[in-house]
Amino acid sequence: MLYSLIRHLFLVALLISPVLADDRPNILVVIGDDIGWKDYGCYGHPSIRTPNIDALAAAGLKFTNAFLTTSSCSPSRISILSGRYPHQTGAEDLHMPLPADGVLVSTPLKKSGYFTGHMLKTHYGPNGMKQFDWYGKSVGQFPAFLDRVAASGERPFFMWVGFRDAHRPYKAGALKPPHDPARVVVPPYLLDTTSTRRDLAMYYDEIGRMDKDIGGMVAELKKRGQLDNTLIVFLGDNGEPFPRAKGTVYDSGIGTPMVICWPKRIAAGGVHQGLASVIDLAPTFTDLAGLDQPPTMVGRSLVPVLEDPSRRGREYIFAERNWHNADEHIRCVRTRTHKLIVNAYLDKPFGHPADCSRCPSWQALVKAKSSGRLNADQLQVFRTPRPGVEFFDTRTDPGEFRNLVDDPNLSGTRRRLEEVLRDWQKQTSDFPANRRRRADNVDRVTGVKFTRKIGPQVEEGEPKPLR
Repeated sequence: MLYSLIRHLFLVALLISPVLADDRPNILVVIGDDIGWKDYGCYGHPSIRTPNIDALAAAGLKFTNAFLTTSSCSPSRISILSGRYPHQTGAEDLHMPLPADGVLVSTPLKKSGYFTGHMLKTHYGPNGMKQFDWYGKSVGQFPAFLDRVAASGERPFFMWVGFRDAHRPYKAGALKPPHDPARVVVPPYLLDTTSTRRDLAMYYDEIGRMDKDIGGMVAELKKRGQLDNTLIVFLGDNGEPFPRAKGTVYDSGIGTPMVICWPKRIAAGGVHQGLASVIDLAPTFTDLAGLDQPPTMVGRSLVPVLEDPSRRGREYIFAERNWHNADEHIRCVRTRTHKLIVNAYLDKPFGHPADCSRCPSWQALVKAKSSGRLNADQLQVFRTPRPGVEFFDTRTDPGEFRNLVDDPNLSGTRRRLEEVLRDWQKQTSDFPANRRRRADNVDRVTGVKFTRKIGPQVEEGEPKPLR
């Protein structure tokens, strides 16, 4: 018993020792745009080519049950950076900028001596932009950033890289050689057609291009002798840009790859199978920087999991969907085995983001529906009215197609999750569905935008869209 306690304290000291030795880790976060949960070799995909992401997983820790707080770009990124749920940030809808009093994790890191930078897609507005020391518009500027860090003195850095891959639209030539449409994996909620396979192959190419860019940054760190003491985090901001994925709170929408590599401190080849939430990343960064957790952050540090991946993980994860081209108010809670989803607006078909409802894969579904060629699972995306409550056993139904809300054998589990979800909404000051109803700016079936007006229809006015 005493030996176990001493060993535990020693392992914790190893993770925290950079702070004590004034050798705090650099932090590099690389976040993909609209990338799927399992679309990488290290997550078992049979044909997609991601050698650099796979190498990070082999050298570090892979999370197999990591989840986002929402499946919408800007709310997700702001949530991750702030350590708060989207409805807590005041930027819960697409294109809402971080409010003037919002604080990103870069600010306490900067105050503690980190040189902070971000590159590529930001999507968090003017207040978020000013909370970094440096901004770069291309991955090719990463060496210039490292030069600036070196020029600033012996300081650790925090770098956030917001990739645009694999956001639509797609163009041929993103990766050479391109992925073969014949070898793609068609999810069960899509129709297996030539156009869908081509769509998926081009999506794979975008992930492959991002993987090459990640490899370039890792190589630069290695060349400069900084790789060993750099904590690298790879994840996504929302699910892949296909129907029943991006914009949903099904696992295809909120499940995310998450790989954390830190050669100096994290053992290679680790796997954490417990539930994890990206709400915990910002507290992890401040913890490793030797800081007390800022009171605005509601997550908890993952340092104990980095120390011992066999730990149980979270009991629950929570996620939400608000306005993204079409208005929704959806909340969910998930355990390792079950998920409860509560939908508020049921009178219209589900509001996919515009890029999903204009893509070839969606058009294939629409065409097949008109001729009666869709199976029951594929038809669910068109259901109107939609169920107010959805309840799934994710062990036996990973695609979340069989709603068990009326199963008497599971009523106790369902009621428990309903109570847990209500408590979370109360504790995090979630707003009720009847607070407002925003106008859509896209047709929910055709994907055609019929207005460019962006912003919630509320008394406090409309935020300007981000450019």
